[in-house]
Amino acid sequence: MTTETELTAADLRLLAEAGGMAPSLHNSQPWHFRPTPDLLGLEVRADLSRAVSAADPDGRALHISIGAAVFNLRVAAAHLGREAVVQLLPNGAGTQPRAVLGLSAPLRTPQPFGADLYPAIPQRHSSRHPFTNRDVPEALVADLITAARDEGVTLTVLEEHGMRRVLALTSEAEARIAADVTREAETHRWLRLEPSYDGIPLAALGSHDRDAHLPMRGFAGHPPRHTTPAAHFEALPQIATLTTHFDGQADWLRTGQAMERVWLLATVHGLRASVLHQAVEIPDTRWRLRDPAEGPAHVQLVLRLGYGPPGAASPRRPVSQVLDLPEE
Repeated sequence: MTTETELTAADLRLLAEAGGMAPSLHNSQPWHFRPTPDLLGLEVRADLSRAVSAADPDGRALHISIGAAVFNLRVAAAHLGREAVVQLLPNGAGTQPRAVLGLSAPLRTPQPFGADLYPAIPQRHSSRHPFTNRDVPEALVADLITAARDEGVTLTVLEEHGMRRVLALTSEAEARIAADVTREAETHRWLRLEPSYDGIPLAALGSHDRDAHLPMRGFAGHPPRHTTPAAHFEALPQIATLTTHFDGQADWLRTGQAMERVWLLATVHGLRASVLHQAVEIPDTRWRLRDPAEGPAHVQLVLRLGYGPPGAASPRRPVSQVLDLPEE
């Protein structure tokens, strides 16, 4: 069954606004949206001019970001009463578009993701602040694991030994990034001291850990050019990994969808998150992130979860910059 109702300009703007609120490495926002010729779907293209090439030479993080935008589009489509049928890499890896969403069918169920995630899209922020020592309830952990699994990705909430191993690797990677002049300069280029449509504003840097338990990314440089307040972070942060069996562009796109689905569901339940990305940027630390006891797997992302302040909103590019509207 199809609606055969063309997407209006208002529909397209709503979709693009939701897609554009997805998280991305350094808030680079590397996506562009274009309606299909029949106006019954939406193409999602990679904006390679916004790649973060030193930190992400293979484009893995870029595709994860695009996947997160795709999931937001699916949620927004449900809000419009449309079922989203997604094709990833319809023309093959490395080609445009990276995904196409067919939106001609009416929504089959009123809550396709188990909860209304649409209001959480603008509420979801990275929180680089201390979290409380309150544990994430087991029932919510199970729901987050299921949400990732529904997107073809494994979410694992680590026990203490695994958490300490991942934090040590993140600290090692952060130190290596700080010693790399090219990477350090690239990171600093995304710091925004004045109002902007992208990048990381000072307000979003949060705090730094007074006790050095938690290796937050040093956007302000080493030593920092701009100070952030010191605070006591949780001694044993709750860490989760997202892993896939394979490691191609389609897997990265699926990881992005899983990450955003998990993050939006967490937001609905008042749970905060931030990404610890440093260790996945360096091949040998990324390899050591995996748990050998779990067998072959590719760690795509490390999430820190907990209860605390929501974090500041990051700026967003206007819809006019990320959406091609059809000529009237």
